[in-house]
Amino acid sequence: MSSALAVLALVCGLVAAVFAVLRLRGRRGIATPVQRATYDVLHTAGLATEPLRAGLDPATAAKAVRHLRTLVGASGLALLTGNEVLALDGDGHHHQEQLIAAARKSLQSKRSLVLGLAELPCDRVDCVIRGAVIEPLNGADAALAAISDSPPAPGLVQATLETARWVSTQLAWHELDSSRARLAQAELRALRAQISPHFIYNALGAIASFVRTDPERARELIMEFAEFTRYSFRSHGEFTTLAEELRSIDRYLTLERARFGERLKVRLRIAPEVLPVVLPFLSVQPLVENAVRHGLSRKPGVGMVSIEASDAGAECHITVEDDGVGMDPIVLEDSHHAEDGQHVGLSNVDDRLRAVFGDGFGLVVETGIGAGTRVSMRVPKFHPKARAS
Repeated sequence: MSSALAVLALVCGLVAAVFAVLRLRGRRGIATPVQRATYDVLHTAGLATEPLRAGLDPATAAKAVRHLRTLVGASGLALLTGNEVLALDGDGHHHQEQLIAAARKSLQSKRSLVLGLAELPCDRVDCVIRGAVIEPLNGADAALAAISDSPPAPGLVQATLETARWVSTQLAWHELDSSRARLAQAELRALRAQISPHFIYNALGAIASFVRTDPERARELIMEFAEFTRYSFRSHGEFTTLAEELRSIDRYLTLERARFGERLKVRLRIAPEVLPVVLPFLSVQPLVENAVRHGLSRKPGVGMVSIEASDAGAECHITVEDDGVGMDPIVLEDSHHAEDGQHVGLSNVDDRLRAVFGDGFGLVVETGIGAGTRVSMRVPKFHPKARAS
């Protein structure tokens, strides 16, 4: 009896499995041909996006051109300049010189060209090429060429124009990313030039005051100063770790305490697990410099600078706060666009964080007259653009 029940259970299980497979196949068949075609187009465009977003050169063109030919539906497709073919997929390799000449003409006139047999003469008996459509790419010294095994029909012309417009958009995104990267590098150089001289002058003055009274202390401060400037003015790498940034901040505060004495108090609360987090070079240090320079140096009596870094799941949250004089938030907003160097650290860091991590990762500043200043930032623990050198 028990064996019969076991066999029955096994049969029922097989029936259920077959039913499940058939049901799954039925669901897969729900997609309409239009939906499937839409998916195929979007998927193919996505495959071409990554190389195009890296800029246009022979290597990226070779990766993108096969997918672009699928989008256009041409016998062959080329990305080319007025001097060379960057990449060509499919038919038409023996017409490269004619295509280059046509691309040169199209780029000079900034207009599309439709070529027929008269413009593509060939003495090869096995040649299947009957025409081509050339469309210049906006914002790039290059063109898209769709090669056809029949006289170019209006459908091919329109597909080439739309694909060229899409390619131009991807290249524009690359140029935007490159421009933001160049801007971040320029702002980093500006940050070093505009903030560091103030500190250097004051640090050297503080060291000089110890030369006669406490030579050993002066020697230690000189070593701290040397390590601080070596880090701040290093020429390699746009990124650093939080641990390295905090080491430089410690040297900075050591030198500032030599100047302020007991007037400057520091409080640190750093979660050990966020020390390896990678962030833009000189993104926390300027906030500390700003707190001391604009917050506490104008405050009578003792001032406190608090630095916190906490683990927040996929992010690291960093806060620099002072109990100094604070300022009017409206004035702070205006100073973001000023060119007099006031609070250049805040605007500079904000711009670079947004350039690397996105607009959702800028600084948050809370301040008020007589209420001190609190500056917060969020940094992803892992980001493809952020790699310490």
